[in-house]
Amino acid sequence: MAGWQNEPFKVEGKEGDKKFICMCGKTGNAPFCDGSHKGSDITPAKIEFDRDKTMFVCGCGESSKRPLCDGSHKNL
Repeated sequence: MAGWQNEPFKVEGKEGDKKFICMCGKTGNAPFCDGSHKGSDITPAKIEFDRDKTMFVCGCGESSKRPLCDGSHKNL
């Protein structure tokens, strides 16, 4: 999981896809949610694709567009 916390992680999707990104630190499929956060106050972020495209998520915690990357990790 450590890699996606410090640099952008590419997420590809097709029109209509929904992906859930979780920052609980417990998921075995990081950064994608596998339900490991259950019982905590963490809510996964949903990314919906309105067309085929590539997005980048970042777990640095500094992005103003969380979970999407805005380059804030460069200042850490």
